[in-house]
Amino acid sequence: MSKIKVLIVDDSAVVRNILAEALSKDSEIEVVGTATDPYAARDKIVKLNPDVLTLDVEMPRMDGITFLKKLMHSKPMPVVMVSSLTQSGADTTMAAMEAGAVEIVAKPAIDLHRGLNDMVVEIVDKVKAASKVKMDVYTQRLSAVKKAAPKVLSSAMIKTTDKIISIGASTGGTEALREVLMQMPSNSPGICIVQHMPAGFTKAFSDRLNGLCQLVIKEAENNDTVIPGRVLIAPGHSHMLLKRSGARYYVEVKDGPLVMRHKPSVEVLFNSTAKYAGANSIGVILTGMGGDGSSGMLEMKKSGAHTIAQDEKSCVVFGMPKEAIKLGGVNDIISLDKIPSAILKSL
Repeated sequence: MSKIKVLIVDDSAVVRNILAEALSKDSEIEVVGTATDPYAARDKIVKLNPDVLTLDVEMPRMDGITFLKKLMHSKPMPVVMVSSLTQSGADTTMAAMEAGAVEIVAKPAIDLHRGLNDMVVEIVDKVKAASKVKMDVYTQRLSAVKKAAPKVLSSAMIKTTDKIISIGASTGGTEALREVLMQMPSNSPGICIVQHMPAGFTKAFSDRLNGLCQLVIKEAENNDTVIPGRVLIAPGHSHMLLKRSGARYYVEVKDGPLVMRHKPSVEVLFNSTAKYAGANSIGVILTGMGGDGSSGMLEMKKSGAHTIAQDEKSCVVFGMPKEAIKLGGVNDIISLDKIPSAILKSL
């Protein structure tokens, strides 16, 4: 099997060295080169033909997002944004995703305060995930979402509000979630979401969706109540569990080790949903690499929940849905654009 060829673009020699060392340790990855700015990167892309680009935002001569837009127009390829700037700026974070970045990784600090092991796992996993992205599907999805007028399904389809909807997504999930949530009516049952995303980015993502949708969408905080019309997105640094006290559903947000190589983990959310909501829940697994959430979705199905997986054709990466289907944890396999109506019909 040929290795994943990676080109690292960053003006910091320290960051270039850290990324190159971390990625080169994996037997499936080959760092074919580095570049200090987009102009040097342009020449090396032509010469080296990398499979994946890691790209900083703030660089001399041309910023990363401007370069990313030009790249997506001339030679669409999987790009992982690696920058401290995207972590601090909501506009920059979302602009990178809307311009075509398939993943975002927080630039490792020199003191490695996030922990070296977690950092290396994240960078390696996201480069591998990026290499699996179907760029034709991803670019079509980005274009369609930008042009589409907001479409909200009729709330008359809702039979009951005594339900919980739990959704898991990873690579390609930011735009997939946007498409799903923009169709959901304002009185939808409470929704809990795990989207694989580093700490610092999930609030920006939640705020962005909140401005686009009929629902109230926020980054989850410990003890937030799960109620109709509200969407809680797990923060990028913590696991999120669904809990119940009497008739009240709420979330527990807590630290802990990586689960299925992730924090937050879809597996954690789905297992807790199976335990505390059971047949009163609906599970949805969207595009993403790996198997996070597959066993949890099976537990949800066993508990009486209705479970839905995004189909292969509409997935940017058909990994997480595929694994859930293989385990027998899925009731329905549906195209992304049909998932909102399928959720409402199963209430």
